[in-house]
Amino acid sequence: MDEGQGQPTLVGARIILGVTGSIAAYKAVGLLRALVKEGADVRVVMTHAATKFVAPLTLEVLSGKPASIDLFEAQHEMKHLSMPEEADLVVVAPATANFLAKAATGLADDLLSTMLLTAQCPLLIAPAMDGGMWNHSAVAQNVETLRTRGVIVLDPEEGPLASGRFGQGRLADEVRILEAIQSALAPQRDWQGHRILVSAGPTQEPIDPVRFISNRSSGKMGYALAEAARIRGAQVTLVSGPTALPVPAGVEIVEVRTAEEMTKAMCNRLPWSTVVVMAAAVADYRPAEASVHKLKKQGQGDQVLRLEPTRDILAMLSSQRANQLLIGFAAETQDLIAHATQKLSAKGLDMIVANDVTREGAGFGSDQNAVTVIDRHGRTTEFPLMAKRQLADHILTLARTLIVPRGSQSGARTE
Repeated sequence: MDEGQGQPTLVGARIILGVTGSIAAYKAVGLLRALVKEGADVRVVMTHAATKFVAPLTLEVLSGKPASIDLFEAQHEMKHLSMPEEADLVVVAPATANFLAKAATGLADDLLSTMLLTAQCPLLIAPAMDGGMWNHSAVAQNVETLRTRGVIVLDPEEGPLASGRFGQGRLADEVRILEAIQSALAPQRDWQGHRILVSAGPTQEPIDPVRFISNRSSGKMGYALAEAARIRGAQVTLVSGPTALPVPAGVEIVEVRTAEEMTKAMCNRLPWSTVVVMAAAVADYRPAEASVHKLKKQGQGDQVLRLEPTRDILAMLSSQRANQLLIGFAAETQDLIAHATQKLSAKGLDMIVANDVTREGAGFGSDQNAVTVIDRHGRTTEFPLMAKRQLADHILTLARTLIVPRGSQSGARTE
């Protein structure tokens, strides 16, 4: 985001900025200035440890309001109740590993952590830590717990750390935090009233009881889309192949294994939906015959596995739909735009999200992705490498523009 251009994007937004005791606390000063410049009404809450790194007076001057620190100061005001009730968003930046643990377990031993238990607004956390702490299993579990509850947790960035080491732990870039704040606030409930059917993950096509054919899909993009749609007000059903991902809060999950099971689950729920997002990586082929018993290795000769095509779920949904918006995905290794455009047309999609799975840092298994979105009008939008959760909001925002009343000149699907 270029702060020097355009109109303020957060005018009237009431934000609580929490600052914890990280060496990156000084960066909260720049973030606060940016929030105020964007028109936000910001109140700062600091932990006692944070005051060791940045003076409360600095944040008070920039926000125009006293920085709150002590849970017991002016107790009659009950700030842990009144401040969250008046907030549209709570942002904690930077957040230490200690704060993540408290937030995940519900420990409330200071003003900031107590406020989290009373806040009804969205929570966004930008962690910062050193010494490989981000990759510790305890920290990873706490982050997973928070994300399962719908908390937006931005991954820290890689780079030189305060200790002199190089690793993942640097506070997310200010621009990235601002974009996440805008995403959390601007969409609000723009998908309310819609029923979104999302598929995610791989399928597993059995060879025998212990072996199967599958692919590298982790399901992360589909799960991110389901979570984003739910936060933005939609009813969401997620049809998922086998993954290790936690189910987003408030999302109905339908677990499947094979392409045939996914086909039935998607087709059965198609009449319920107003929007279908086919993000799953469905097997194109399956073994023609699956053995009832484990196949034994016999000799050293080659074994031939005969495959047969699976049913094309997207084509089936397209042929059976009434007026649902239909969004597909295209994971390609070459001629990205040409193949995606052909798929968009051949399957009668409203929009297709195409990504090059050979690109470093993107695609299957990664927490990030870079995609090109093409809609039924031929409009193309490119998104650079970013977190899949952030990308999910961008995709939903584009999809929202395609929903207009039937009978318009665009020929779009109705709400």
